[in-house]
Amino acid sequence: MPEGYLLGIVPASDTGAVEMCLWSMLGERGVDVFSWESFGLGWAADCKNQLKLKDLRLFQAGYGKLPDLSQADWSRDVVFPWNGTTSGVRVPDGDWIAAEREGLSICDATSAVYAMDVAWDKLDAVTWSWQKVLGGEGAHGMLALSPRAVKRLEGYKADRPLPKIFQMTKGGKLIAGIFEGETINTPSMLSVEDALDGLKWAESIGGLPALLARSNANLKAIEVWGARSSWAAFLAEEEAIRSNTSICLKIVDPAYLALPAEEQARSAKAIVSLLEKERAAYDIGAYRDAPPGLRIWGGATVETADIEALLPWLDWAYGEIKVKF
Repeated sequence: MPEGYLLGIVPASDTGAVEMCLWSMLGERGVDVFSWESFGLGWAADCKNQLKLKDLRLFQAGYGKLPDLSQADWSRDVVFPWNGTTSGVRVPDGDWIAAEREGLSICDATSAVYAMDVAWDKLDAVTWSWQKVLGGEGAHGMLALSPRAVKRLEGYKADRPLPKIFQMTKGGKLIAGIFEGETINTPSMLSVEDALDGLKWAESIGGLPALLARSNANLKAIEVWGARSSWAAFLAEEEAIRSNTSICLKIVDPAYLALPAEEQARSAKAIVSLLEKERAAYDIGAYRDAPPGLRIWGGATVETADIEALLPWLDWAYGEIKVKF
């Protein structure tokens, strides 16, 4: 993390930490929101319907794709996820973010931190949780602020009531204790110890480079399998934007695609149920708002050998379902 950034624990989930930033920081200048999955769409809706921002531009893309990032205007504030957890689509890098920007870059990186090469120096307000790549508790959010973000908090007062849990300033000054080990609400100390234990494990295997390598290896294993699959493919067709944590697959078998939409959804859920019944995989169905398919977690706590052991089960489960078409 760049020098001068502040890091603190906030009493909210990863998405709640994003909301803290939106409610506390936005409104001084125009806002661009980029979304390509359910959480980004939720923030766009909040900016429009709850915050009622007057100068708001929304850039959206369907599941499996990115909006045109070149449309970002860095004289404005820009809100986006680094990785779309429910779509399996990530930004390819930070090159599209202006180094010299007037506005703030506000980024949810909850399923990217510790697994992807996040361009910290291009981000002003970054949120994530202990839940994702380190596999810890999901109720606590982490928030990193650049000096520019702190300046915004101390120099701009939003013309809206702020719930106490969203307030990061008092008397026009940043509540520094949030970034010095104090907490607004006391988190479970067991959760804190669990997070520290996860960090110790990460250091023991080689630190950040090892974590990135593990997630990349998990994605690679599925790419090798997917290249020869007759029925499954990545929801993100463009290789550069595929997530290596929330790895989303779609079913492309013509026999499946010929089914009515309701039957496609039922069949995809049946695959998940079969895998759970056989205790081969749990909770790998596509997110409820996403197209029918599978979502496999490839974060750094997952062993590549376990991913490789799962893949034949996917073929088996699809074969069991296909005979019922």
